[in-house]
Amino acid sequence: MNKLLFSCLLVLLVAGSSPAQQEREIRVGIIGLDTSHAPTFTRLLNDTSSPDHIAGARVVAGFPGGSPDLASSAGRVEKFTAEIRDKWKVEIVKDIATLLTKVDAVLLESVDGRVHLEQARPVLAARKPVFIDKPLAASYRDAREIARLARQSGTPWWSSSSLRYAPGLAELKNAPGGLKGASTYGPAPLEPTNPGFFWYGIHATEMLYTLLGIGCEEVITVHAEGTDVVVGRWKDGRLGVVRGIRDGAHDYGAVAFGGKKVQALPAGASGLYKPLVAEIVKFFQTGAPPVPNAETLEIMAFIEAAERSRQRGGVAVKLADIE
Repeated sequence: MNKLLFSCLLVLLVAGSSPAQQEREIRVGIIGLDTSHAPTFTRLLNDTSSPDHIAGARVVAGFPGGSPDLASSAGRVEKFTAEIRDKWKVEIVKDIATLLTKVDAVLLESVDGRVHLEQARPVLAARKPVFIDKPLAASYRDAREIARLARQSGTPWWSSSSLRYAPGLAELKNAPGGLKGASTYGPAPLEPTNPGFFWYGIHATEMLYTLLGIGCEEVITVHAEGTDVVVGRWKDGRLGVVRGIRDGAHDYGAVAFGGKKVQALPAGASGLYKPLVAEIVKFFQTGAPPVPNAETLEIMAFIEAAERSRQRGGVAVKLADIE
């Protein structure tokens, strides 16, 4: 009889703790349902039955957005909106203002970097912590304005490619004898609305910065029909190279040139979203971005400088000249 009573009390205690646990969850809103990241991130946060579930936050609202003049946006927004609404029971709202009344934090997922500044404005004004998916913007000027607005309102923000979390990449920073330089590579198809590496070359660029960190002073871009190669010179003399691939195998990878050993990261880019989303949840909980905002802005300046070098036939462009 005592055992039965104890069991009943235990059930009541567990049931009674459930609403409180739910109240502690961060309510997340997604702006931009035109990328596969939107349903993937929602699944990781909302599917409590999955072994990949990430606790601490839940997607509760979504604003579809979409860019009519960008095929990869306009052609997918309806599909992903329906999946998030019907499969994950997320409320779809009519505008960003409505979404902000329902959430504690925001995932800005719009695939088109051109719209990120305007979509981020009301989020930053409302002081909602925001993760802005790659690219932070489609120009350095927009990226710098996002940072200014965030600083002005005191709102935490962060942006990252999932490739930053490629297994083994961070460990390459500890190259025997010190890291003397690095080379990364990845797909870099061109999209006129998001020029140069802002569109897809952002991934390999972020991998390079994961290894070398900030401090690039100038870049040179060598352009060919199927490839762009960007060489950056860091202030300490190290060289960092990004190869953007349009023709041939489209794998991701990296090579770290150490003082005593050259180490290579195997090609491949699967299973990277879970560690990224886990870091996003920590960011929402603490307000501390895992990547300094200064590094994210330098990545944007690096890409802008690389594009200007390409346009000018491969001349060196200093990051200090990017405004």
